Amino acid sequence: MSYDIRLHTIQTRNLEESSDNEDFFDGDDNLHPFTDKQFNSLKKSMAGYGYEIVTEQPQQIEYRHPDYNITALLTQHALYFNSGFDQDSIFEAGMAASELTDTGEFAKYDPQADGWEDV
Repeated sequence: MSYDIRLHTIQTRNLEESSDNEDFFDGDDNLHPFTDKQFNSLKKSMAGYGYEIVTEQPQQIEYRHPDYNITALLTQHALYFNSGFDQDSIFEAGMAASELTDTGEFAKYDPQADGWEDV
C-alpha cells in the first residue's frame, strides 16, 4: 500500500473541476502539460528538496528521497509522489507538493484527502 499525491498545472485543476468525467485522471489527454520552463523548475526544486534521480529520460524523471520512504515521477503532465504509510514520509511528500504550489502555477491533488488542496 502507498499514499499518493499529485501535482498538476492550475489549468488541469480548472479543467477537472469543470468536468463531470469521473475518469478524468485516467489518461494524459485531459491533463494540461507543463511548459518546458515549469518542467525544468520542478526538476530543480526536486533536487533542492533532496530528491535523487533514479532514472532520467527526455520526458520523465524518476526520483527517490534518501531519508524517507518516498519516490516521485515527474512527467510532462504531472509530478506524482508516492510514499509509504509512515507518517514522516506522508508529511514530507505532502509538504513538498504544497510548497511547490506557492507560485500559483501548480495545484496539489490528494486522492486520499478527497481532492484539491485549497491555498
